[in-house]
Amino acid sequence: MAQVEIYTKFLCPYCVRALDLLHAKGVQPIEYDVTMGGPKKQEMVDRSGGRMTMPQVFIDGRHIGGCDDLVALDRAGGLDPLLAN
Repeated sequence: MAQVEIYTKFLCPYCVRALDLLHAKGVQPIEYDVTMGGPKKQEMVDRSGGRMTMPQVFIDGRHIGGCDDLVALDRAGGLDPLLAN
């Protein structure tokens, strides 16, 4: 299975939705809580090309985007193949 990383913040409904989708797919992502900022948040911004919103999802190092991007990828049938790697 692919390595999935997700940057989240406390009480973020989009983060919860993205995590729920990943869990429904049988994925236990590496979660980075960046609620308080710090080096992990800066890492997220750098890796995502400047995006500041949460969540930010990466699959095998590839930037997927936020919750809406993840859901759209799943609806288009593109998420399962990425997770199968």
